[in-house]
Amino acid sequence: MPASPPIPDLTTPVESEPARSRGILLRVVVAAILVTAAGVIWATNAWLTERFTETTRVRADLRLALYSGNVMSELQRTSVVPLLLARDPGLITALQTGDFSLTSARLISARREIEAASIRLLDVNGRTVGATNRNLLGKIYATDVFFVDAIRSRDTVFSTSTKDGGATEFLYSRVLLADGRALGVIVVETDLAKFERSWAGISDAVAVTNSEGKVILSTQTRWRGLSLAEALAAPAAPNALQRALQATSDWAGSAPDAYLGSAAVMRADARLPFRGWRMVSFTSYDSVRQRVNAVLALEIMGFAILMAAVFYLLSRRARVQSAVYRRESAELRVLNARLVREIAERERVQKDLAVAEQTLAQSSKLAALGEMSAAVSHELNQPLAAMKTYLAGARLLLQRSRPEEALSSFQRIDDLIERMGAITRQLKSYARKGGEAFEEVDVRAALSSALAMMEPQLRARTVKISRSVPRRPVVVLADRIRLEQVIINLLRNALDATKSVQEPHIDLRLSAEETAILIVEDNGPGLSDLEKLFEPFWTTKKPGEGTGLGLAISSGIVKDLGGRLTARNADKGGAIFEVKLPLAADSKKGETPRAAE
Repeated sequence: MPASPPIPDLTTPVESEPARSRGILLRVVVAAILVTAAGVIWATNAWLTERFTETTRVRADLRLALYSGNVMSELQRTSVVPLLLARDPGLITALQTGDFSLTSARLISARREIEAASIRLLDVNGRTVGATNRNLLGKIYATDVFFVDAIRSRDTVFSTSTKDGGATEFLYSRVLLADGRALGVIVVETDLAKFERSWAGISDAVAVTNSEGKVILSTQTRWRGLSLAEALAAPAAPNALQRALQATSDWAGSAPDAYLGSAAVMRADARLPFRGWRMVSFTSYDSVRQRVNAVLALEIMGFAILMAAVFYLLSRRARVQSAVYRRESAELRVLNARLVREIAERERVQKDLAVAEQTLAQSSKLAALGEMSAAVSHELNQPLAAMKTYLAGARLLLQRSRPEEALSSFQRIDDLIERMGAITRQLKSYARKGGEAFEEVDVRAALSSALAMMEPQLRARTVKISRSVPRRPVVVLADRIRLEQVIINLLRNALDATKSVQEPHIDLRLSAEETAILIVEDNGPGLSDLEKLFEPFWTTKKPGEGTGLGLAISSGIVKDLGGRLTARNADKGGAIFEVKLPLAADSKKGETPRAAE
């Protein structure tokens, strides 16, 4: 225990700094804080604006790809309907006999099944003889494009027409034939309007243009029939102040792609592989600015607290010095003498107590430090090695000006960090049962994820990996992180066991019978003591190469999942570890394995 500082003689006045010096120091400190705050806030705003803008742009591109896929799926799904209905014997018979009493009911039933917008049956003269919308019965379409093209081509044709109110109809039509003679035309309308309704609740604005650049689908109804340039044309701001605010809406970011209703937006484009169509979405910068402002507010608050602390410390020092001058020298001498005696007595007692406390604390620290450092090192070496590899790859990609590809490496690093956090929470699984909620996990996916985590170690050595898994999912109820932890421990032990083998080989076999069975087999020297294999801190590795916790933790995890981990020696040498887990209720059985190396 360090010796107590000597008691100062407070009877001697302490000479303070002049008030002028204190004032200058205060102004210098405040100015330095303000300059630092301005620089940090400016740099943070610029960096975060660029970062969050890029993130928002990537999300907009992904969302646009999903939208375009939905449109193409709906068009392709509806394109086969006219072909099926053109071969319907009931419709052909109705056209031949002229009895259309049941035709509309038949078409209404078909529309419910295929979820089309509408279906119409036209006779050879273009008159509507059957329709899901009975108000259209009797209406003649003899001159419409979808009727004329279908009669001429004798194949399924696509066309568009404008409804009352400016909406666009997307129609597939096909002629109905009997003995080579045209009987009529079946017309199916694709329901693309439902996408407009769903897009309106997610994006700021979405539009689909045809090959001529005209808007045919849009969340903004006033855009239909216009070109994008005409749709985006907005009136100028009414006054100079609003024009200035519009020009400086994002003073630290790049210029916006477009203005939508006098608001800055970013634009994302995607090409639809259908008749030259294109899809465009516009996303507001509001979310970017809100996120940046939240961080800037925290920084400003931090600097405000710092300045308050500086003022408090300076004022506190002045108060302490003022109190010292008011004390009387006689009272301070008496106080000093009493303090010296009390401190001497307390030091003696504390010295004895400190010796006992240090001895006990040192023993506890050494025990806890040894166990926890061994466990943490054992469990986190794998993710740390993978993170180092991804960081090196990301650095190289950034040097080559390929930031988009580097983002995927950073995402993987983020996943590894999340995984490391999950692993540290599982380090107590040997001493205490886990309490995480189980979910349905495909063991095949967990095995692939574990192999991906082990990729740096597998690349460092020449090891033949054989893998045999079923074609269908093998689903169990488990915590995926803990299940992958078990597989990684078994793979790592197999790699260590085959270090001295000339042709190392690891065989991974997964099957689903009454239970899910995962077998990890190596061609190493085998297991020497099967009875002590799953005991904690028991290992055959050299000091510094293993802690003996991996198999003990893995066995405890498998038991928590309701399964069993066993080990045995193979007949031809090597070790076999077998993990058995109960299948989930909906898991398929009897699937032929699919082998891969």
